Amino acid sequence: MVRLLPGLCLSFAVLANFFQSPVVSAFRRNEPAELHRYEAVEPHMGTLVRVTVYTPGEQTAKAAFRAAFDRIRDLDDILSDYKPDSELNRITKTAVNRAMPVSEDLFTVLRASQELADATGGAFDITQAPVIQLWREARRTGRVPDAAALRNAATRAGFRMLHLDAQQRTVKFDITGMALDVGGIGKGYAASEAIEALDALGVRSALVAVSGDLAFSDAPPGERGWRIGVHSGDPAVLRVPGVLELTNGAVSTAGSSQQHVDISGRRYSHIIDSSSGMGLVDDITVTVVAPHGLEADGLDTAASVLGAERGLALIESHPNAAALIIEHTSTGTRVSGSGSPCSSGSTRPTPRVTST
Repeated sequence: MVRLLPGLCLSFAVLANFFQSPVVSAFRRNEPAELHRYEAVEPHMGTLVRVTVYTPGEQTAKAAFRAAFDRIRDLDDILSDYKPDSELNRITKTAVNRAMPVSEDLFTVLRASQELADATGGAFDITQAPVIQLWREARRTGRVPDAAALRNAATRAGFRMLHLDAQQRTVKFDITGMALDVGGIGKGYAASEAIEALDALGVRSALVAVSGDLAFSDAPPGERGWRIGVHSGDPAVLRVPGVLELTNGAVSTAGSSQQHVDISGRRYSHIIDSSSGMGLVDDITVTVVAPHGLEADGLDTAASVLGAERGLALIESHPNAAALIIEHTSTGTRVSGSGSPCSSGSTRPTPRVTST
């Protein structure tokens, strides 16, 4: 059966809040008709990055692609935990018991991560990298990490052992052996930053997709917005619109369908519960719409760990964000969304949403 929780209208009108915000702008003036669609794909950040632009011609599009992909490549050199010489990895070795300056990009991501960690009591925690590394090995071996190894890794994790100084833009770690993984927030940041790079070139209508993290600017010519899928058409949730028309914002989706490992008949997500050190086993998919990918990406990860009720409370504390959460359980499917409950007498404007 399907349970539609309070706060989720059948028309998904919860997103009407965005009608008066920068995220959705259904009545923007259309771009000039001479703009043409161009698309390119390159591998970055361990996935394929797709950039779609509307420009007057091919040469302008090529310059736009280069700017977007170069920005993402540069951010990968800063934020990657796979590259030994990334700024993220270097700082964990040089900033033990002493404050070290970092780049503006790295500090921006770390500060947002720490704010989210504090808001969630550590449910979102980028210092869990030692634990995450054990689960990466589990995906290769097909075996659950050893309990003793998980306990040992947990001694080198904890967001309260990472300290930031915004005035000096510095980072400091309390102990040696700590490591950071910003995979739960970095791709969303990169997608929105690529949109900023395109905007700087005068490209006003664009979409950047970094795996499950999308960022977009003005609507394509003649359209009200970018058509963004928020669920895959699961029969259990067909009463919720599958496609939204959005502009100038970001959408991020997290769930076990993205990355997981199946061991002894049980599916473990790539998202870790920091309280237990275990990969999530609940079948939960969280989609968040927000003004910037940094916010959307972090919130969908955090809500996945917190679960629907606490996750929605977190998202509702962000006034320009909204979410759709789908949980599959042994008793059925539960669908919930953030925002104020709707009533048949509501007079708030509703964005034009197409259901598939």
